[in-house]
Amino acid sequence: MAEKKPDSRRIVSSRHLAEGEGWELSELEFGLIIASNAFSRWMTRCMAAAGQPDLNPLEILILHNVNHRGKDKRLSDICFLLNIEDSHTVNYGLRKLLKAGLLASEKRGKEVFYRTSSEGAELCAAYRDVRRQCLLEGLPAADLPGKDLRELARSLRALSGHYDQASRSAASL
Repeated sequence: MAEKKPDSRRIVSSRHLAEGEGWELSELEFGLIIASNAFSRWMTRCMAAAGQPDLNPLEILILHNVNHRGKDKRLSDICFLLNIEDSHTVNYGLRKLLKAGLLASEKRGKEVFYRTSSEGAELCAAYRDVRRQCLLEGLPAADLPGKDLRELARSLRALSGHYDQASRSAASL
């Protein structure tokens, strides 16, 4: 029996979605699924190592986004930047982070603006240190040089636009 070459195997999560034309996209989607789950697991374990074991991946993303560039952010800013449609989940995360003392808020007119508290900023710095030690030091630059990582990030952002457009099309059916 002839053995298949590794690059000719189709590694997909749902064979019925990989039949016919466009099977490569199904293979990419499976890669996105397992990468997304691994990234979520990484974020929660990194945050636990940094000293805050009670945050879920969305709350961690919200905290880092609010901390980004030290600029106050509104709920709509956070949802837009993280490409999250359901603002209720982000609002819930913001309330949890406020209650934990990791964020502060200020009402300006009808808008509420959020910023990291000193405790939240310290936690983000501790997360960065754990990330450097556990993730960056284990990622050899020869395997994925910065230029390749930037190109991959660009491709993923472009692909997200295609999925957004497809979701709008599907909603109109």
